[in-house]
Amino acid sequence: MNWHGIKSIYKFEMARTRRTLFQSIVSPVMSTSLYFVVFGAAIGSRITEIDGVSYGSFIVPGLLMLSILTESISNASFGIYFPRFSGTIYELLSAPVSVVEIVIGYVGAAATKSIVLGGIILATANLFVDVEIMHPGWMLLFLILTAITFSLFGFILGVWADNWEKLAIVPTLIITPLTFLGGSFYSISMLPPVWQTITLFNPVVYLISGFRWSFYGNADVSLGLSLVMTGGFLFLCIGVVWWIFKTGYRLRI
Repeated sequence: MNWHGIKSIYKFEMARTRRTLFQSIVSPVMSTSLYFVVFGAAIGSRITEIDGVSYGSFIVPGLLMLSILTESISNASFGIYFPRFSGTIYELLSAPVSVVEIVIGYVGAAATKSIVLGGIILATANLFVDVEIMHPGWMLLFLILTAITFSLFGFILGVWADNWEKLAIVPTLIITPLTFLGGSFYSISMLPPVWQTITLFNPVVYLISGFRWSFYGNADVSLGLSLVMTGGFLFLCIGVVWWIFKTGYRLRI
């Protein structure tokens, strides 16, 4: 394993975060704070609690998941797309680093940024509401799994996109709506039976449900199913990344 190569890619991507600190850290934290103010004041005054948890505290896992999903995808997709856009991808492909090392460097950096951001948002949430974490080990596991999985997905998106519009369209028009409709701000048990069934086809439901269970011990679906769905998507992304490098899809064209 070429650890020097991995370290170089990782450090380069992490340095980009320092150069774009406002966009990478400050902006997501401010947006999440506004969610607490708006939803806490407007909806929290009408919905006092859900499943025995105050509404302000209930939405914390959903807001965390929303930020982690979008930032993981954004960081990883931009990280690999920009070398393709600028033409420096060929220098990377000709360097003495393997496929695994390239992916570890880019995905590791993107996941690290998302995990750090999640920690900052969690600390910020404590300024607005009381946050209890019943199962911190499981919370950390879901946090890491989600960050890695969607960083891999972002990496795939960055390879697939051939312009800046495509790079933004999936997070904006697909991931964000799925997160909002996946129980971020409500329990799916509050929906009519038909919509509960339809919602279960949304994969984000399983991420948010498992993550919320680690906080408050209640969930819309079982913990085991959440883990299986998350792990399944992780291995699917790994398989797609392997295929991309095996075939050279949009890398050597």
